[in-house]
Amino acid sequence: MSGLRLPAIGERLPDWRIGPFDAAALAAYAEVSGDDNPIHLDEGLALAIGFRAPPVHGMKLLAAFEPMLLAWRRDLFLARLSGKFVQPVTRGEAVTLTGRVLRASEQEGVFLRLLATGETRAPAIVGEALMIAPQRVGGR
Repeated sequence: MSGLRLPAIGERLPDWRIGPFDAAALAAYAEVSGDDNPIHLDEGLALAIGFRAPPVHGMKLLAAFEPMLLAWRRDLFLARLSGKFVQPVTRGEAVTLTGRVLRASEQEGVFLRLLATGETRAPAIVGEALMIAPQRVGGR
């Protein structure tokens, strides 16, 4: 990462808002992802199971961290992204994505803790990301 400005430990990323997600957005994601589990699409089923509305696909929410991270640091490459799904976000909810730098070094890259919260502010996803400097190929 030579020559790049390393972020400070504890630096907070700007909040990133996504959603709310409507039925059409969930149906479109189900089609392109192949995740057509009816829990995400059938309101009657979601209500019968105890949700107030169909839950948003967890991977749709996790994937939303990528543009947030790249907007924060366009000079870094997202090398790893993972998350634990803690609580569902349901159709109609907006989501706030946040992040904080836990470690930063030229050798290991920038390691971040990520959090997605729904409108209740309860964690929906607790995640981690590793961002690194792009590597030159072929000595160029």
